[in-house]
Order: sequence, then C-alpha cells, then structure tokens
Amino acid sequence: MSGSLRGRLSRLFGSLYWKLSLTFLLILAILAIALIYVNAFTAEMYFQETNQRLNSMVASSIARDVHPIVGGKIDREALAKLFDNAMVINPTVEVYLLDPEGKILAYSAPDSAIKRKSVDLEPIRTFLSTGGSTFVMGDDPRSVDRRKGFSAARIERNGRLEGYLYAILGGKEFDSVAEMLFGSYILRLGMRTMILTLIAAAVIGLLAFRLVTRSLRTTVRTVREFRDGNLEARIPPGTSREVRELATTFNEMAEKIGRHLDEIKAMDTLRRDLVANVSHDLRTPLVSIHGYVETILMKSKTLSEEELHRYLTTVLQSTEKLKKLVEELFELSKLEAKQTVPKLEQFSLAELVQDVAQKYQIVAEKRGIEIRTELPRDLPFVAADIALIERVFQNLLDNAIKYTPERGLITIRLHTADKRVSVSVADTGCGIPPEELPHIFERYRRGSQQLPQGDSGAGLGLAIVKKILEVHGVSIEVSSKPEKGTSFSFDLPVETTSPQLTA
Repeated sequence: MSGSLRGRLSRLFGSLYWKLSLTFLLILAILAIALIYVNAFTAEMYFQETNQRLNSMVASSIARDVHPIVGGKIDREALAKLFDNAMVINPTVEVYLLDPEGKILAYSAPDSAIKRKSVDLEPIRTFLSTGGSTFVMGDDPRSVDRRKGFSAARIERNGRLEGYLYAILGGKEFDSVAEMLFGSYILRLGMRTMILTLIAAAVIGLLAFRLVTRSLRTTVRTVREFRDGNLEARIPPGTSREVRELATTFNEMAEKIGRHLDEIKAMDTLRRDLVANVSHDLRTPLVSIHGYVETILMKSKTLSEEELHRYLTTVLQSTEKLKKLVEELFELSKLEAKQTVPKLEQFSLAELVQDVAQKYQIVAEKRGIEIRTELPRDLPFVAADIALIERVFQNLLDNAIKYTPERGLITIRLHTADKRVSVSVADTGCGIPPEELPHIFERYRRGSQQLPQGDSGAGLGLAIVKKILEVHGVSIEVSSKPEKGTSFSFDLPVETTSPQLTA
C-alpha cells in the first residue's frame, strides 16, 4: 500500500464521522451478542423451570410403594423395581438413590458417566418444603459443576428417613436434543437477527451521523477558507445548539479579526503619514538652523551686529519649534501608551482659565484678536489634573488663535450643569468643513484653511487634547460652521466636598 493511499485512509477513518460510526457499530455488535446470550440463557432457564413444574411429582410417583432401602441397606429387588417404574413413568429421567447425607448409593446412568459421589441436599430440602412450586436447580451427577432441574422424594420407613429419590429431569438424551435445538434454531435465528439488526443500524447510523456531522464539515471548510485568506468566510448557523454557538463565536471572532486588520491597515497608513509629516516638520527647522548657522560661520567677519542678531533669532525660533514638536510627540506617545496617569486634585477652574487667558492675551492682541471669558459666580471646584487641563486650554487657544482672523473673538465659557462644570472654547474663525470634522482629532490632521504666514503646526495639538480628556474619562465635542467659527466643549466633574469660589 502506497504512502499516499495510507494517508488518505488515515484521514478518512480518522474523521469524527467514521469514529462515531465505528464506535456505534461496535456497541451494536456487543449488544447483539449479549442479547443472543441472554435470550438463549433465558430460554434454557424457562424450559428447565417449566419441565420441573410439569414433572415435580415424578420422583414421588416412582418411589410410591417401593422401599429400596431396608435397615440402611439397598434392597436390590426393590431397586430394580424402582428403576422399572422410572422407565415406565418418564424414560428421559435419570434416577439416583441418595442416603440421608446426600451420598449417591445407586443410579440408573452408566458408571462411566457419573462424576459426583454426592449431591448438595439444600436444593432438595427447598424443593420438598415448597412442594415443587419454587424453581430450584440441583447438582447434576454427570458433571462437577453443572446444575439441572430435578424432582425429589423422601424415602421413609415407619416414619424414619432412609434416604432420597433424586430424579434429574432430562439426562444425556435431553442434553443432545437441547444442544441441537439451540444450535439449529435459536442460535441461527439470533445470528440472522443480529446481522439484520447490524445492517439496518449501520445504514441508519451512517445516515444519522452524516446529518449530524454535516454542520461540522461546513464549519471546518469555512475555517480553512478563512485561514487561506478569505476573510469574508462565515459559518452558517447549524441545527444544534452547540454548532450554533460555535458558528456565532467564530463569526464574532472573524469580525473582530477583520476589524483589527482594518485598524492595522489604518495604523500602517497613519504610520507612513506620521513618518512623512515628522520628517517634514523636523526637516524644516533643521534646514533653517543649518542654513543660518552655516551663513554665520561663512560670513562671521563681514556680518553686522543687526544681521547676526537676526540670524541668531531665526535659529532660536527654529530650535524652539523643533523643541515644541519633540515635546508634543513625546507627550502624545505617553498618552497613547497610557503611561500618563492624571493626579486628581481640587482646584478652581475659573482661576485656571483666567491665568491661561491672561498669558495668551498679549499674543492675541498682536493679531487683533479679543479673548473673552464668561465665568459665573459661585463656580464649584473640579477634580482633575491641573497641569493636564491647563495644557488642554493652551492647545485649544493655540488652535483658535491660528484660525481666527484680525478683529476676531475667542470666548471661554464656564457653567455648572448636573454636578459638572461645562467648558466651551469658541472662536469666530474660518470654521471647519463638515467633511473634516470627524478627523480633526487625528494625529497630523491639519485643517485645509490657510494659516497666517509665520504660523505652523505639527497637527498634534487637538490629538493631545483628546487624549488628555480621555485619561480623565471625559469626551470632547466640536461644532463648526464655515466662515462662522468653531466651538469645542467638554465637561469636568465637580468635587462635591470642595468649597465654593467666587469668580
């Protein structure tokens, strides 16, 4: 047999379908053999019981008016008469004459056939006490271990027990007839029944198991398709509860894997964009620094103080931009890796807003922009990380100032609502197109609006804002109308045990 054929046979008979089928057939074969044995044994016991009931009086009939034992000795003439009576009454019985202890004194069977010298008296006593109404089997003198149905009678003289007449119902002739009967009819009938039962059970079982395992074969085929790259492969719901649960679990897993693959693809695209954007943002200040430093070195003797100061100022501004970009990248990476854990403390949000607005007032005034704050009195304290929340306001104001034209207005509003302090930062800038709103919090996502000359950004500010609020368990919302302005809003939880602050 070739290796490929052996492999195919191994896969075929190693399948769940064939394992179930062969196991089922083996169980059927065992049950069929056991059934034949039980039926044959039951038939024999039924025959023995019926024969004993019908012939329960044989021994007493044979021994009637015959006294084969006189004074403890065998009367040969009476014994011969007793054997003659047995042949007349039932020629199939074998008669044994026993003493009171069960020892065999005489018998009608051939001497060579007798294997016992005595028989157990307990079954004989049980038989006599019930008058033969209870089925009981006694020792067969022809065998050392076989037991048969019998009939028994007491042999008494003047009220004194002289022995027992023990008649085995069916001797050697009965054994031959019984063996022939069971061998020729019951056994053949049982074999035919067993074979037909196995064939029918095999056909029904194979069909049933094929139906049961059909869903499993479909499941295996679908899993293989999924493994081979068909990510759209899904398992149809099966008929059984277990198969339905398996199909549902696999389909959910496949959906999750598909989403993860889409996220990986998106992250790969984002990573490529990140590399490109970081390269551009780093290259711009580095090229500027390199160019001006090179110019200073080449023309150090001919540059005036004013030119040298202007060049060094430009270099300083470029290094500050570079430093800010690196800090933002580092800060965003820590937030995304969940390495930044907010240190919650109680503080006045109104005071923080006033401080941040005051710091940005000079920058806003240079651009002709007004920063207005609307802070209600009796504003409660909030529970948050004050440094991180300050960074949120800084980034939002940076973003608002960049996109708000001259004579524009930036408004910071605070108000309490349902044990929270609501914050909104609104500007009267150019607004954000609707198609860009879902993406403004992504890394390196810059708006399509033109920035004033001299302004630049890496597109990380709003991404950092969102991540900071997320670590606080807070979400941020944005609304915008082109040429009307943009508003960012979020809520911070109130610290209920804190005192009230008058703004």
